[in-house]
Amino acid sequence: MKQFYISLLTLFSVIFSISIQAQESIQTPKDFFGFQPGADRQLFTYEKLIDYFKVLDENSPRLKLVQIGVSPMGRPMYMALISNEKNIANLDQLKKINKELAINPNLSENQKAEMVRDGKVFIYATLSMHANEVGPSQSSPLIAYELITSKDPEVRNWLDKTVYMMVPSHNPDGMDLVVNNYLKYRGTEYEGANLPGVYHKYVGHDNNRDFVTLSQSDTKAIAGVSDTAWYPQVMFEKHQMGLSGVRYFVPPPTDAIAQVIDANLWNWMKIFGSNMITEMTADSLKGVVQQYIFDDYWPGSTETSLWKNVISMLTECASAKGATPVYVEPNELNADGKGLSDYKKSINMPDPWPGGWWRLGDIVQYEISSTKAIIKTAYLHKDEILRFRNDLCVKEVNKGKNQAPYFYILPEKQHDQSELADLIRIMQEQGVTVYHLTHDITLNNYDYHKGDIVIPMAQAYRPFIKEVMEAQQYPVRRFTTGGEVIRPYDITSWSLPLHKGLESTAIDVFSKTINDNMAELPLNFNFMKPLDEKGWGLAFSVNDNESFKTAFALLSEKEKVYRTSEDFLVNGTVVPKGSFLVQNSEALKKITADLTTTPFALDSKPAVKMQEVKLPRIALLETWFHDMDAGWTRFIFDTYHIPFTVLHPEDVAKTDLSGYDYLIFPDQSKSVIMDGKYSENGYFQPDYPPQYTQGIEKSGLQKIMEYVNNGGKVLSWGRSTDLFLGTLTVQPKKGEKESFVLPYRNLGPRLAKDGLYCPGTLIKVNWKSNHPLTLGMEASSGVFYRGNPVFQTQLPGFDMDRWVIGTFPEDHLIMSGYAENIKLIGNKVAMVWLSKGKGQMVLYGFSPIFRASSPVTYKLVFNALMM
Repeated sequence: MKQFYISLLTLFSVIFSISIQAQESIQTPKDFFGFQPGADRQLFTYEKLIDYFKVLDENSPRLKLVQIGVSPMGRPMYMALISNEKNIANLDQLKKINKELAINPNLSENQKAEMVRDGKVFIYATLSMHANEVGPSQSSPLIAYELITSKDPEVRNWLDKTVYMMVPSHNPDGMDLVVNNYLKYRGTEYEGANLPGVYHKYVGHDNNRDFVTLSQSDTKAIAGVSDTAWYPQVMFEKHQMGLSGVRYFVPPPTDAIAQVIDANLWNWMKIFGSNMITEMTADSLKGVVQQYIFDDYWPGSTETSLWKNVISMLTECASAKGATPVYVEPNELNADGKGLSDYKKSINMPDPWPGGWWRLGDIVQYEISSTKAIIKTAYLHKDEILRFRNDLCVKEVNKGKNQAPYFYILPEKQHDQSELADLIRIMQEQGVTVYHLTHDITLNNYDYHKGDIVIPMAQAYRPFIKEVMEAQQYPVRRFTTGGEVIRPYDITSWSLPLHKGLESTAIDVFSKTINDNMAELPLNFNFMKPLDEKGWGLAFSVNDNESFKTAFALLSEKEKVYRTSEDFLVNGTVVPKGSFLVQNSEALKKITADLTTTPFALDSKPAVKMQEVKLPRIALLETWFHDMDAGWTRFIFDTYHIPFTVLHPEDVAKTDLSGYDYLIFPDQSKSVIMDGKYSENGYFQPDYPPQYTQGIEKSGLQKIMEYVNNGGKVLSWGRSTDLFLGTLTVQPKKGEKESFVLPYRNLGPRLAKDGLYCPGTLIKVNWKSNHPLTLGMEASSGVFYRGNPVFQTQLPGFDMDRWVIGTFPEDHLIMSGYAENIKLIGNKVAMVWLSKGKGQMVLYGFSPIFRASSPVTYKLVFNALMM
């Protein structure tokens, strides 16, 4: 037996020796990339970054690289798990412990104690989701190399009790776009120029606004790690900010904060943030600030994991010009926001940065220091953090059992059932368990029916459920008693039922009847039932967004699609005017395989008035100025199988517009579209090479109006509607010039001076009934609105007309969110149809596709594309 133990000890010694030799033979980042990451004017691409992590994976037992998803442009996305050899070998068991602590409220005290003893704190870090914020990703090889090769006993102790989960690039597509753009102009007068366009396939900076709806594949991958796969206890997202302010933001945030979040999550933020600022100051890193600008009220960022009981935090570092150093004069340093009114030594910034040269290498050092402080803090509080995760799970489940609301019930029969199916998809992807009623029940004299959807609140993720299922009420806080309101960092409404136009009821009295009559829905649930393929074809209700998706998909396959001009009956059920009729075919059979709702089966072609629908030819105007709303529009169009051509402002002059049925102008400022300049606070030139700063100019606007005059159609929303204000001109015949003013004006700027403030709020609008643009819409709905424009129509002049399509009611305007002096828009116009000559224009005072999060208004665009 003694000989056995000696042999075993020898074996472990050999393995340890081999491990040490492997660590010592690992290629350094400098040797691999050919430069030290963070060096002036040097950047590596995403592919090179992942190649290095593959080298680490192959050569170190302290790092495991796993694929977590695929980016929108098809690049594989990876996460590196870093810890000691034993923990990496035991990841599967540690992952199970994480899950049990996160979502199992029924652990015995002994089970919990055992898991706390054996578990490790998993720290999830996502880097450089905004791809022009290059520092975090560029620092990642140095952080990984130091952690896996360090012989420092303190670092080794950290990794005994923690697992660092690093996504070295949250946005692989954007990283390559930004890096290649920087390298293209390096050494030229445009070195450090911004990337023209968005640094993403679609949404650019708004990839950090997608964590409620999970519309993008990279968002799904990042959220899935935290919500349904690895269940980390700590999460950080690492960003950069402007050049001339503070150097580094660490937690905690400033007001407003989400009211549904447990107090101790905020307290844990303070512990991590306090340790970070202490350690970074000890490392002689100046300009670190807390409780500044960034609030934590809105659940759309990567930190949405906070609503799932993860200690979730943000860091922000001052930027350079990509990898090009900048010199900041002391007088240029500024602080302008909540928590720091002056750039001076204060409790929130105890050691200001004095100014001078600022380099990518500085950013890298701040990232290394902050990351080590995070890991050290998790190590110091390992048992407390693990126990807290399960204690909070138990607490939230108990709240769901003992505090209203106890359930949310959504009727199976909805105005738009396809959006109910999508809400179920979102909730399941978010890690929420969704049920349906197995029998009819009556509760408080109200009947609920078999098949109705039930979301119980007695779940670990109760804060998230409540946050996204209820109407939002902004927690008003002031800088001083009775003083100025602390305004939100971003939007104030995200209620899934309201944004989707769904009926939802909060059940405020506990019901055993519901508990006893519900069953869990499977993943990928839908309402589709088997179809009879022997008849003539199918009818798709205009009420469902999915019907438009099906119609456009079939048109793209060159199938015939008809649209009804009147209501008709199928087996006693009314199929509303504007619905789609399609004859059976192989293309239809293929497309219906992906439906979430059941269309109407037709035995024969119905005797109803109908018109054949044609696939529209669309040109979508997208500027080079990081045009996110245009990107979201492209995403919606691609999702709904609507073909389009992108035109940039400089293309208008050289394009034959008569080749398009529609020109679409998403939300963008008039000055950017017209002149290629920002003018919100006085004209200033953006950081793009000159070929990307051309506007359409007056000649382009005249060409667009001549396109309309000759029969073209324009859709415009948000700020772009200002393009068509004031005196416009067309030249109907050579030598003739006609000047005119379209019969509308924008009251928004005047009302803003009167105190109107609407930061992103769901506002009620009443729709014109039985109009081609409002087919499938209910009599009223919410629109996602930001306070400008506010239309007022006027009596039309020659060869023009106008119809008000949507009107703000006089009162009860706010459906969800916050606004000030909102009554100023009462009875004003939200949407208007115009005609000029042979053409038509539809102007929306709101973004009908806002961040793919307001499907209640999608039909207003889809109908317009079928005018």
